Amino acid sequence: MTDMSVRRGRAGWLVAALVGLGVVPVLAGGLRLAELTGGAAATPDSARFFAAPVPIVLHIIGVSVYTVLGAFQFVPRLRRGSPGWHRVAGRLLVPCGLVAALTGLWMTFFSALPDHDGPLLAAFRLVFGTAMAASVVLGLVAVRRRDLGRHRAWMIRGYAIGLGAGTQALTQLPWYLIVGTPGELARALLPGAGWVINMAVAEWVIRRRPARFSS
Repeated sequence: MTDMSVRRGRAGWLVAALVGLGVVPVLAGGLRLAELTGGAAATPDSARFFAAPVPIVLHIIGVSVYTVLGAFQFVPRLRRGSPGWHRVAGRLLVPCGLVAALTGLWMTFFSALPDHDGPLLAAFRLVFGTAMAASVVLGLVAVRRRDLGRHRAWMIRGYAIGLGAGTQALTQLPWYLIVGTPGELARALLPGAGWVINMAVAEWVIRRRPARFSS
C-alpha cells in the first residue's frame, strides 16, 4: 500500500468519524423541527422553542450544514486538489457557523430555560458559544490576510466547538444508562466535558501537524 493510499484511507476514516458525530445534532434537530411543524403539544422542556421558533430553526439549519459539510474540509484531496471547492464551501460554512453560534447564544440569553439546566450549564453555553463565534471570525480574518496557518487553527477550533453536540451524546449516554437522569450539576458537567474533549483534540491536531491543513 502506498503512502498516498494510507493518507487517503486515514482521511476517509476521519471524515466518516466527523460526519458520524455531526449526524447526532442533525437527527436531534430534525426531530425538533418535526415537533415544531407537526402540531405536537408543547412540554415544559420544549415550550421555549414554541415561544420563539425562528432562532431554533436557524440554529438547527446552521449546525447541520456546519458540522456535516465542515467534515469534508479536512480531506486533503479536496483542499489541495480542488481549492475552488474548498473556498466555496468555506463561504457557506462561515455564515452557517456564525448563525449556529449566535442563535445558540440568543437562546441562552433570552429563552426561558428549564430549571434543571442551571446557571453552570448556561455559563458553559455562553463561554463556548462566544468562543465558537470568535474562532470563526478570527479564522476569516486570518485567511483574508493570507495567514493560512492561523486560519487553519481557528477554523479547527470553531469546528470542534460546533461538533460538541455529537461528543456530548457520548459523554451523556453512559450516565443515562448506568446512573439515570442526571441532576443539575451532572447535566452541566457532562456537556461541558464534550466541549472540553473536542477542544483538547483540536489543540492536539493543531500542534501535532502544524502544516498539514494549511495549504
